[in-house]
Amino acid sequence: MTTVGILFGGVSSEYDVSLMSATSVLQNIDRTRYEVVSVGITKDGRWLRHRGPVEELVSGAWETAAGTAPCILSPDRSHKGFLELTKSGPVPVPVDVVFPVLHGKNGEDGTVQGLLALAGIPCVGCGVLGSAVCMDKAVSHTLLINAGVPKTKLVAVTRPDTRDFEGLERRLQSELGYPMFVKPANAGSSVGVTKAKNAVELRDGLSVAFAHDRKAVVEQLLTGREIECAVMGNGDPVASDVIGELEPSHEFYDYEGKYLDDSTALHIPARIEDEAVVQKVRETAVKAYKALGCAGLARVDFFVDGDNVKLNEINTIPGFTNISMYSKLFIASGVPYPEIVTRLIEYALEN
Repeated sequence: MTTVGILFGGVSSEYDVSLMSATSVLQNIDRTRYEVVSVGITKDGRWLRHRGPVEELVSGAWETAAGTAPCILSPDRSHKGFLELTKSGPVPVPVDVVFPVLHGKNGEDGTVQGLLALAGIPCVGCGVLGSAVCMDKAVSHTLLINAGVPKTKLVAVTRPDTRDFEGLERRLQSELGYPMFVKPANAGSSVGVTKAKNAVELRDGLSVAFAHDRKAVVEQLLTGREIECAVMGNGDPVASDVIGELEPSHEFYDYEGKYLDDSTALHIPARIEDEAVVQKVRETAVKAYKALGCAGLARVDFFVDGDNVKLNEINTIPGFTNISMYSKLFIASGVPYPEIVTRLIEYALEN
């Protein structure tokens, strides 16, 4: 039987989202096919092997539950997995593959992927390069533009750029126009995202973004439908037959609308009658996936206005909660949730 290590939590602003996603994965993984080793990373960076019921994750009880023990992922390939730190010494806990259900920094950005590469352990999802470039909105933007992928317009901003805020504001207003979105360059789940309608809100938005990352991106506001497409596979990836649409009730699709208040309406399939536009979204999603060196899985987000399709961003470890679009799109395309998990694990072993 294949042993799968499930990593959850993490030193990230998206810690709580990871607990929800990992809960869904653990509840749906095929236990007749896979033996599971659950390892959580606390907000302060401690690694703990969890043996209790999956319900303890979201409640936070997993950290102090009976049987929970310190452990580490060993980069020594002779261990091929984790080392559980017991009173009598470290005990090897070998795994065949690791599924990092880690969103945001220190999980989705290539850091854990690099550690797994050193350890010689297959990893579900993108490798080091694909994870890193997709996590950085400014870097992925440059690569996608060079690959000929139609993309939303953005400007990368660092803290030194704000010393002459008046000059920066004039430039952004000229190139993007108000209103504009301000985001951390390396974050997901709409964490740290604000909408600026004037110079005061722009300055405040940059302060919020810099609280999460050393670099921010300021994006042009686009009208149109917010469309998402799921992609799966390695060298010959496939897009979900069905694409989805978000209809936020908030001013934009923020963290609360995604995870806390169920206020965002999900339309599956998307309300696009022109099949040519649907195909354009699917084809562009796969093109972007390949251009950024993705593997395993990704969710690709778009703005669609008529037949004008522009890519917004790509997420290499999208949410796996019960309201997450990635799983819903493949389910609507005929792939049950447990089968999605199985396919992702097998893609990792294939790589």
